[in-house]
Order: sequence, then C-alpha cells, then structure tokens
Amino acid sequence: MMRHLVGQYCINLFKMNTTLKLEEFALFILGIVAFTFLDIAWWWFLVLLLTPDIGMLGYMLNTRVGAIIYNLFHHRGIAISLLLAGYYLDSFGILLAGIIMFSHIAFDRMLGFGLKYPDNFKNTHLGNI
Repeated sequence: MMRHLVGQYCINLFKMNTTLKLEEFALFILGIVAFTFLDIAWWWFLVLLLTPDIGMLGYMLNTRVGAIIYNLFHHRGIAISLLLAGYYLDSFGILLAGIIMFSHIAFDRMLGFGLKYPDNFKNTHLGNI
C-alpha cells in the first residue's frame, strides 16, 4: 500500500500542472529574496503584493479592455524590465515596482491564475478558473 502511495505521489509530482506550480513557487521565493535586498521593512512586501491586481479595474469598461490592462499588469517581461530599469537607473521606486510585480505574477500563477483572454475573465492561458 505504501509503495502505491509513494508511486502515485511521484506520478503527481511530475504532472505538468504540478511542475508549473513548483516553478512559480521558486520564482515567488526569488522575488522574496530580491525584496530582502531593499532597504524597506518586510511588511511592505505583504502590503504591496496584491497591488498589481489594480489592473482588474479595466474590466469595469468591458472584457476586452479589462484583459489588455490586466495582462499589462501581469506580464513577466514588463516586471523584469521594471526591475532591471530600476536597478540600472538606481531608482528605488521602479525597482520596488518590478520586484512586487514579479513576485505577484509568480504568486498568481502558482495559484493557477494566468493571463486573460478577451472573451471572459475566467478564461486564462493556464485554463479556466
């Protein structure tokens, strides 16, 4: 019986969905580590972590505009660009925005929330939520 449970656990561990969530967890930890290098109290991380969800306000107009704005606030390339720009320009605010955005995206994706298609808020690149 134990062998079967262990085997089943190993099979589940290597399912694509689980693998992607583990990868996003690792990226979330990386975001936390990057935040620790900033000269700011740790509790700011918790306060700011959900700020990129302000992009959901676009859904007040319609689903197409909502998806575009939401995806801009949840695009990892933009987060990394902000992070790098903040670092090279020595801009604390831009660096902080990039780290928070990067961490938020990893946290969202770890929970199964992906980039939105314009037809429906629940239709994401990771599947329906």
